[in-house]
Amino acid sequence: MHLNQILIFALFLIVPLTAAADSSTVKTSAMTADTPAPERFIVKGTSIIDLARGEAPVFFKGIGYSPYLPGETPIYGASPGNDGRYAEHVPLMRDLGLNYIHVFPLKMPAKFFEEMDKTDLLYGQDIWVWAYEEDFLDEQFLNKTLKQIYDVIDHTYAVGRPDRLVFFSIGDELQADAVMRTDARHPDVRDFTGRHIVVRNRTPTEIALARLIDGAMEYELQRYGRRHLYCHTSWTHIGPIGDRPDLEVPREHMITPDLGDLMCLNVYTYARGVRTSPPGSITGTTYQGYLEDLAANAGKPILITQVGLSTSPFEPKPWVPGFGGHRVEDVPDTFRAVWNDIRTAWGREKFAGLVFFQLQDEWWKSGEDPADSTRHERQDPEEWFGIYEVVPETRTLAPKGDIPETVRHLFSDNQDSPLTPDP
Repeated sequence: MHLNQILIFALFLIVPLTAAADSSTVKTSAMTADTPAPERFIVKGTSIIDLARGEAPVFFKGIGYSPYLPGETPIYGASPGNDGRYAEHVPLMRDLGLNYIHVFPLKMPAKFFEEMDKTDLLYGQDIWVWAYEEDFLDEQFLNKTLKQIYDVIDHTYAVGRPDRLVFFSIGDELQADAVMRTDARHPDVRDFTGRHIVVRNRTPTEIALARLIDGAMEYELQRYGRRHLYCHTSWTHIGPIGDRPDLEVPREHMITPDLGDLMCLNVYTYARGVRTSPPGSITGTTYQGYLEDLAANAGKPILITQVGLSTSPFEPKPWVPGFGGHRVEDVPDTFRAVWNDIRTAWGREKFAGLVFFQLQDEWWKSGEDPADSTRHERQDPEEWFGIYEVVPETRTLAPKGDIPETVRHLFSDNQDSPLTPDP
């Protein structure tokens, strides 16, 4: 065992002992004993098990998917077109060797699922909630958001494929200012006991998320008699690793996304909290260093729900180094490094998968005006994260250099479960 691994292991042993001595400050999250387990995908320790395939832990090799094409945008509530695009996109994803699709639109069309039926692909449903809210604990916000979540759950059972669905993720990348505003307005809201979720010593924003997850889970159980796994997807800028100088929130406002069955976190190589991490024990990268710190403090499975690079023609925000301006020919090296980081990291058995962001470029971002989706803006890195580009004349997808082939090679790794822990 390397020295860094020994130090991390020692920290892992010390933290619970310290927590036991001061339980009034330890964040906890638990499921009530009478909450039913999901029918197919369950959590066992720090692993996700697919009961349809035995007792071995699964490792999700995934791609983020938002199938909007030029001229389409979800900003005004529209779903992507229900047309032949999925007959192109789904086989592309299948041929990449992935086993999991991380779906962003709230209501995917029927033709997507019809194409998915021709494969053995699985999916997870991201449910984006308004991340800039004035107050996440405002009752009107909670009630409105819960209704939106219920609609997505209903759509899953009416149009989607609940037997192929791994989990629902409630909320994605809450903004730091909104988190601190909420926390300042409700300093005494620290605990919550729901029908299924019980949390203690949490931030007010975490309580809001716990209420949404609990409400979603209860709705699914009451209406459909079963439930899936649940989580919240966060990002490194606001925690959960706190001993970093570049976080956007103070430690007391950090979000730890362990409020459901698993932890989902977007971890970019250049992100805050990541670039200031210590070197990893095997590869020496700060990315592996972040993953190892994350694993050392995690008691639930971890899914890396986004990692990728924007190939925008230039980097428009020099104060956000790494956000845009990456050359297409340089991306494969980073993808290979990230894959090696997660597959060799100390604590790697806690990681349930990795999702590259994403299949194709998204012209509709960042929605500056109603016509934004009609142009591929050079100055907006958000529009350039795809491993495929969109050919405007045909609205078909074309590979960006060797990036798809690199993903195909990485996903050809035959290990469907995490590597075993170090002795």
